[in-house]
Amino acid sequence: MTNDNRTSRQQGGTRRIGFLLLNNFTLISLSSAIEPLRMANQLSGKELYDWFTISESGEPTTASDGLKITPDLSIGDSFEIDTVIVVGGVNITRSYTPKQLKWLQTLDRRGIQLGAVCTGAYVLAAAGLLDGQECSAHWECLASLHEAFPKVASTNRLFSISSSRLTSSGGIVPLDMMLSLIRQQHGNELSTAISEMFICDRIRTEQDHQRVPLRHTLGTTQPKLIELVALMESNLEEPINLDELASYVGLSRRQLERLFQKHLGCSPSRYYLKLRLTRARQLLRQTSLSIIEVASACGFVSTPHFSKCYRAYLGIPPRDERRGLKGSVGCDPQPLLPQSLLARSAMDGALKPVSVAALSEAKFEPSYGSVAVAGGAC
Repeated sequence: MTNDNRTSRQQGGTRRIGFLLLNNFTLISLSSAIEPLRMANQLSGKELYDWFTISESGEPTTASDGLKITPDLSIGDSFEIDTVIVVGGVNITRSYTPKQLKWLQTLDRRGIQLGAVCTGAYVLAAAGLLDGQECSAHWECLASLHEAFPKVASTNRLFSISSSRLTSSGGIVPLDMMLSLIRQQHGNELSTAISEMFICDRIRTEQDHQRVPLRHTLGTTQPKLIELVALMESNLEEPINLDELASYVGLSRRQLERLFQKHLGCSPSRYYLKLRLTRARQLLRQTSLSIIEVASACGFVSTPHFSKCYRAYLGIPPRDERRGLKGSVGCDPQPLLPQSLLARSAMDGALKPVSVAALSEAKFEPSYGSVAVAGGAC
């Protein structure tokens, strides 16, 4: 691809995204990443994105639910591409091959943006492509990722995006990551409209974290602690005092204090406060409840006390939290992703882009072309 072609593509041409399917990949993560691209085309009435699936040999790949997907391409084919996303799933440490790692390394040398969803970040890390970079992965994979690749800055964030990498945890989180990319490239109006079409009440951001179950962190060695935290989580509006909590699980107050300090590194009252303030932050960001209503819903007897605790723990008062959310809506002038250096071939010829067929089918939908796109990033 020439520099002129790359410039033309950067100004608003179709972006091509490939999904490398590993054995036992998670189908919900693949669908969550592709569907926002389809809807972006439908709502804009333009072929903003094209997508296709890839496997090592081009043979069908089996998902973790047993369904088989016949890919569009193999890694040996020649095609133009902007981004390749590794779709991971179960048994990730046994689901990739040296040939796949070498191919990803080749793409990186050519300036292709690389990404991963679910446990796919483990594969990028195994290829040495995440050293010194922040990455997100499903919480089940985080511990092994951190242990096997200490140079990788693994994080509990839902997703992480940089100019050359994009990684996401599992489930439906790839939807949020792709909506964030679409917002960067084509504006807030389009990403919001896609969210509304999918009946998604809000677009989560990079600042949101996945909730790692405490039982996963502690295993089965501390059943009383897990029970205590479950009681706290179920009683945020009317907090239970610590003596009552201790009695519910057959512990003394002193034993309760020691249990939290040893395994969670804080006092039980501090942990309880953290749960209530985390819930308050969600309500401030996701609902129209007044601050006094949020305070009451999270067990605070007065608004001043709530505001004081909130500022001390999160660094800003509740009012600024809400203002910050409202102020964040709009175009974010982020640069577009790096363009492919591969030559045009199969994608322009024998292989018909799946986005064209999907866009054609959508022409009779009421929402077709309902959102104006100004060609390129806002």
